[in-house]
Amino acid sequence: MSDSCSCAQHVLMLRQQISVTRKEIKNLRKKVDNAILSHKKHLSYLQSALTTADQKGAVLRAQTHQKEQVTEGLSLEQGNIETVPIGYISSCFSAKNGTPRQPAVCRSSRATLRIQKAVFNNPEHALVGLEHYSHVWIIFLFHKNGHLSYKAKVKPPRLNGQRVGLYSTRTPHRPNALGLTLAKLDKITGDTLYLSGIDIISGTPVLDIKPYIPDYDCPQSRGGLNEEECLSDTMTEGFVIASHEMAGSLDKELGQHTHGDMEQEEELLVNSDTDVVPSMLSPKMCDSKLTDAPEVAEGGSISSLLKEIENYISWSHDFTQGAVEGNGEVTDCQNAKAPAVQRLRPSTEMWYGEESYSTIASWIRDPPVNSLAVRFTQHAEKELGEFQPPGHTVPGKPSFQFLQGPEEAAAAIRAVLAADPRSVYRRDCCQDKLFFFTLDTADITCWFGKNFAEVLRVRAVGSQL
Repeated sequence: MSDSCSCAQHVLMLRQQISVTRKEIKNLRKKVDNAILSHKKHLSYLQSALTTADQKGAVLRAQTHQKEQVTEGLSLEQGNIETVPIGYISSCFSAKNGTPRQPAVCRSSRATLRIQKAVFNNPEHALVGLEHYSHVWIIFLFHKNGHLSYKAKVKPPRLNGQRVGLYSTRTPHRPNALGLTLAKLDKITGDTLYLSGIDIISGTPVLDIKPYIPDYDCPQSRGGLNEEECLSDTMTEGFVIASHEMAGSLDKELGQHTHGDMEQEEELLVNSDTDVVPSMLSPKMCDSKLTDAPEVAEGGSISSLLKEIENYISWSHDFTQGAVEGNGEVTDCQNAKAPAVQRLRPSTEMWYGEESYSTIASWIRDPPVNSLAVRFTQHAEKELGEFQPPGHTVPGKPSFQFLQGPEEAAAAIRAVLAADPRSVYRRDCCQDKLFFFTLDTADITCWFGKNFAEVLRVRAVGSQL
């Protein structure tokens, strides 16, 4: 009996040991599985690290190879270039919304551009001599283009929905997102350029700076236009200004004929190309009898013709000076009207030469979108008047960073809104929506009616409503 009991106890003990052994084996299997998973993770991490290292190494090798190609001139020949921003714009426009589409829209807009020391050890050395120029070309990158999509045809806002080819416009959505603008160079201090008449938002990478040279950049200058006339023709939208020298040469030529007999004078007037004189005169003078050479000849009064030309020379000089010096009556973009003549006629080749006149698309000066009248509510005018010029710290009152005061800010706001900064979609589908944009340190709220825009509120950026 005792032997059977001891055997039963022995079997029970063995079973317990087997059960414990099984549990240990199960635990060991779990540990092995975990070790295998951990090993696989480590292998995956190592493979990823090696792949990343290989990629970085490939990139470094490619960059080194590219630099070697650039040094050898092979990369440029193949069209592969490496661009490095020379600086970043800091302007009164902090966002795309409300930023002018062209520099001539808002002449009072201001910006600074500081050349980076990563490009030059002494950035100020690269700017030596640039102070002799009044305007500069800025080549920059459209860095806010999102997913960089572009199409062969676009809808310029000034065409109000009509489609034209991409390369006949200045849309920022291009295969290569490069921008070009003409800015007024106010001054240079060390490594910093102070600009005005700018249409670029803050943070824009600048790739290059080139001086504006009318002798090279303005087609009319190739035939004798001086610098001021060519600059005013470029910066003043909607006008064609003839050369003083050209008009003077006509005055001299006709004056020489006045010393001859009347038959020579009549022959000169009757046989001259009547397209020459109208292209030189103001729109008002083109409507006068001066443009009708035979009628003047029949009257027998060459002196009246010479007097009109002399008056035109004086008028052209005053007009050009006003445009260059910033006369608001001449250069104010929203008041400028498109002329009937949009190019110097080919008949002026007797002075200019075969390729010295230029043409532009008619919708540039005569768009289907009208210029808007801009007005402020009394509340908005009061809020704008609270802003102080840069450097003025009055407790409780905001101050501008770029604009020189409320008057200049009001002029900038009027210029931006007069050109209707809305897109075609907003113009057609969001007519009852408020429009917001930022100018310097001011947030502007406005709305649009039929042919007008009204500013409702001007608050400091970041202020609580």
